[in-house]
Order: sequence, then structure tokens, then C-alpha cells
Amino acid sequence: MPFRVAVLISGEGTNLQAILDTVHGRDGIEVVGVASSRPDAGGLARAEGAGVETAVFEAEGDRHGRDRALADWIDERAVDLVVLAGFMELLGPEFIGRFRGRIVNVHPALLPAFPGIRPIEEALEHGVRVMGVTVHFVDEGVDSGPIVLQEAFELSYPSDIAAIEERVHGIEHRLLPRAVRLIAAGKVHVDPDNPRLVRIDEP
Repeated sequence: MPFRVAVLISGEGTNLQAILDTVHGRDGIEVVGVASSRPDAGGLARAEGAGVETAVFEAEGDRHGRDRALADWIDERAVDLVVLAGFMELLGPEFIGRFRGRIVNVHPALLPAFPGIRPIEEALEHGVRVMGVTVHFVDEGVDSGPIVLQEAFELSYPSDIAAIEERVHGIEHRLLPRAVRLIAAGKVHVDPDNPRLVRIDEP
């Protein structure tokens, strides 16, 4: 049986493209659906170009109804893993509960530092010397779930935000597909004695 993945997006879908290019159709992994919070998201065309089914779920003032409809759509496709790849919407506790331990997100900061919006700008405002990217499981908090993978790089000042964003995106495009491959292979485990700790079975 294939390992079935749904990807949630809101924008251009460059992280989705990285998954389609390096994970989809390989090692038994299939992206079986891409859902967007916006009908004009560029990532929808990327998915359609790869032959992946797409759907749009806008909140329209009813986030709870949107979450239920989205969760039902995902369940109908027997999805093993939900990947948030630039999904710029909060998901409620009901949605998180239905897929607990099966949702991952990529965030452009070294969590737990700088969760939420504007993490790169906040890191620069704080004058940090090291920043990076985190892939983590999603819980009911804001970027607060157990950390799966992280990659850091050093900063020097003055720093150009556009150059930093480009470097961050490059890391995201490696780190998120790697996390999907590891989870699909059954190599990612939350420590039963410490639910904050994720153990990776790698050589």
C-alpha cells in the first residue's frame, strides 16, 4: 500500500513543488491531494500539472465549518500524513485531534524561537547570529509541536532579507521532503517517556 500524503497550501507552492519533484511517486509515497485556503494559489496549478487532485477550502467567516469539510476531504482519501507547506491559516483543535501525530509543518525559524508570523524579520530585529528552518509536528499551539528536523546557518550583518529568504527557502525545499520520506519509512518516533522528543532512526 502506498503512503498517502495530502499537502495544504496558501500561495505559490514552492515547498509543494519540492515534494512533487523529490518524493511523489518514489519509495511508495504518493501525494493524493492538494488543498488550498485560496482559490488563486499558484500551487494549485503545480498540483494539477502533476496530475494530483486539488480542492479549495476558504474559511469565509466559518473556520470550524471549513476545518470539518477539509478534514472530511482528507479522510475520504485515506491520507497517512498531512503536510502544511505554506498553509497560512490556523487549524482548530477538532482538526488537529482528527489527525494527531500525522500533521507536519515547515517553519522558517529555529523553534521554539520566533513562532508565528514574520519569523525572519523578528530574528533580524533581534540580531541573532544563527537562524534556520524547523519541521515539526503540529499541535494545538502556534508552531509549538515536537520538532522533527532542524537546519541552522550563521548570519552576518548587515544582512539582506531577500538573500536570507532565498537561503531559507532552499533549506525548506530539502528539509520538508526529507521529513516526509523519514516519516513514510517509519523512522520517526515520538519518545513515549518525553513527548517533546522526536527520535529519528537513521544510520
